[in-house]
Amino acid sequence: MPGRSLNLLNVTLFAGVTGGAIIGLPAHGYFYGYSLVDWAMFVVLYIITGLGITVGYHRLLAHRSFACTRWVKGLLLIAGGWALQNSGLRWTADHIRHHARCDREEDPYNAKRGFWHSHCGWLFWSDPHKDDKFARKLQQDAVVMWQHRYYIPIVLSGLALPFVVGFLYDGWFGGLGCFLLAGVGRTFFVLNSTFCINSICHLWGAQPHGTSDSSRDSWWISLITFGEGYHNYHHRYQSDYRNGPQWYNFDPSKWLIYSLSLVGLASSLRRFS
Repeated sequence: MPGRSLNLLNVTLFAGVTGGAIIGLPAHGYFYGYSLVDWAMFVVLYIITGLGITVGYHRLLAHRSFACTRWVKGLLLIAGGWALQNSGLRWTADHIRHHARCDREEDPYNAKRGFWHSHCGWLFWSDPHKDDKFARKLQQDAVVMWQHRYYIPIVLSGLALPFVVGFLYDGWFGGLGCFLLAGVGRTFFVLNSTFCINSICHLWGAQPHGTSDSSRDSWWISLITFGEGYHNYHHRYQSDYRNGPQWYNFDPSKWLIYSLSLVGLASSLRRFS
């Protein structure tokens, strides 16, 4: 790619996760199988890390669609860090630039460059349009900067947790199985479900809320991304804490935010009619 160089760290990380999920995960399942504990940890961590991205990184940091207490923000950012999608500071800076420059050259996951680029290809190359101005407000947030400084230990703790649970349940092989399924496999599936928002939800689907950019609504993507599939609505009303505005829209992220507000842990929920 002219003018760009390979991001070897990202290439190595994603090659490792993908190889572990495609080769290691089924191989262990074939020879040793997975326990109910392994599957339970997979489901629990998929939900926790997925909501860490959608509620913590996306709706709280990037769009400030609600406010919350410091310790709730800290927990959300730990959950988001476990998803292996960069620190909240860097993830949010890229996402704000995506909205500000959607479908243009500066858009980090510009869907005009095709499915592969918008899905994950953009991660494998250096970014000549990277601009720290999109992160300046977040750099003044002590919780965000704490998570940014300790991002690597947070990631490692998220991978160590399933191993420890599996080990306590069934020794070394139990630890390996739980690590592969609820650690590596879960990371692979959460990454790709999130990537679908940047790719599928900018290439295929309905545009009931406007055609000024390539964003599209895809209800079935919401099933695997905790409500993020109503992407055309989101691009039209970016600060709404709901991506699915109707009561029947499947949007667990808005339900979590609303539930937090009911017990005094979230406030200033923003919404548009």
